[in-house]
Amino acid sequence: MSQITSLSTGDVIVWSASSIRFGAFLAPYHPLDADPTLQLRRDIDLMTHLDHLGFEEAWMGEHHSTGAEIVPAPDIFIAAAAERTERIQFGTGVTSLPYHHPLITADRITQLDLQTRGRLIFGTGPGKIPLDAHMMGINPSDQRRRQGEALEAILALLRGEVVTMETDWFTLRDARAQLPTYRADGIETVTASTISPNGSVLAGKNGLSLLSLAASSPSGFDALDRNWDVYEKVSTEHGHRADRATWRVVNPMFLAETRAEAERAVSRRIGSMASYVNRQTGQNPAWADTPAGIIDQWRNDTLGEFGQAIIGTPEDAIAQIERLIEKTGGFGTFLILHVDMASWEDTKRSYELFASEVVPHFRKRNVGRQASMQFAEDNREYLIGGLVGAITKAHTDYYGRPAGTGAVRA
Repeated sequence: MSQITSLSTGDVIVWSASSIRFGAFLAPYHPLDADPTLQLRRDIDLMTHLDHLGFEEAWMGEHHSTGAEIVPAPDIFIAAAAERTERIQFGTGVTSLPYHHPLITADRITQLDLQTRGRLIFGTGPGKIPLDAHMMGINPSDQRRRQGEALEAILALLRGEVVTMETDWFTLRDARAQLPTYRADGIETVTASTISPNGSVLAGKNGLSLLSLAASSPSGFDALDRNWDVYEKVSTEHGHRADRATWRVVNPMFLAETRAEAERAVSRRIGSMASYVNRQTGQNPAWADTPAGIIDQWRNDTLGEFGQAIIGTPEDAIAQIERLIEKTGGFGTFLILHVDMASWEDTKRSYELFASEVVPHFRKRNVGRQASMQFAEDNREYLIGGLVGAITKAHTDYYGRPAGTGAVRA
């Protein structure tokens, strides 16, 4: 447990790592040489696996080009996955607001919120892939402005307001969302943040949650505490409370019993992810020639937009999360950036290891068990002596003589 002083209000905030939630963030990233139908089915299967393991959240992105990120409609995906799960919450990770008319976005989100019985988190962003914007005739320099305009309209619609608003790319006339949200307090809405403070400003201004997508890249990691300070300051200026419990950070991870086993599991297909990055940037670095080189680069520096990865053991995962906690001062949810680079069995095992060994470390779920074992160890002479005495007495009472040395444990 730690105490953090708010820079904007001076309040002392108590935060504990035992309150961290865990989940997965899917773009989704898939190799270009496999069947997209099977890849989509596998992603749905992963949702059921995460739900079974007790993960709290799963996020699905929106992308329309470059081949690897193959879900253009996260709401359709979530609708299917929600019917196969019971408890896990789903986030649109993220809905690219400049690509859609705000009324249509609000209507689809409220419908999905009702269908999932309130298990929806509305993640928002400006759109990431330049080719997406190019194909829609959108100037990249307009995307963040359009994100803010759309967000203003959508939030008002989700609050049940009647909206009349006109911009250079959409018009609303007496617009209203005819469906209610599932919960009276509405849908949690989240704004994506990377390195610049733009996402923090937008989230703070509108009282939204914060999603740090680039937490593991060197520049993104370096900006984490600065962006939180911006978010906290802007939130206070606009009458909102910056709550660390609603802050989410993202980091790629793949786990196995040993580092060598983790490297073996990802070695066959990790090259497809390096190719995805390098073909867009026009680079062909020497490290991309072998799986070992890619793994080394991804572990120790960054692999393009993926950031710095943990390809190793539960102990490696714990160390990285603790590093993020130390840098940020605490956050609400840790999301594993999921990259499709291993067999289904190895992928499932990675999440099982995380759920069975990493989560309990932070949740302190074994404190009572460990204390019980420690007490037994500290008092073994007394406890075992009493046990031996009881057995000896029972033997003497029955047979009329003490048991022999070999019979004491009977």
